[in-house]
Amino acid sequence: MKVLGIRFCTVSKKGKELSDFLKDGLGLPTLFGDGTDSESESKEFRGNVFPAGTSWIEVWPEGPEMPEGIMLQIVVDNADKWAEQAKANGLTPYGPTDAHGERIYYLQAPTGLAISFQSKLARE
Repeated sequence: MKVLGIRFCTVSKKGKELSDFLKDGLGLPTLFGDGTDSESESKEFRGNVFPAGTSWIEVWPEGPEMPEGIMLQIVVDNADKWAEQAKANGLTPYGPTDAHGERIYYLQAPTGLAISFQSKLARE
């Protein structure tokens, strides 16, 4: 069993400010340019992803389907095996959920931090 990458995800009312800080202040590369919908005239911030090797930072605006919060996402080689291990160690992961080409399980750390661990789904 192997950890392949780490993702940090934050959803905030100040998502655009954080995105601008990371993009313009620190100079991190982005996947979505300025994070706005280029088709829209409103230039409303839609979110951004900052890649770093096999890991990345996700920054999203708060909204009806995206409540404010932070999550640590751990990308693993086999989420089902990690779930078995977590259960054997007394944890109670929720899932799986299959979304975005990944199998995902969720946990909450004793500090309240939301954590997910996920792996790519096998192609059929």
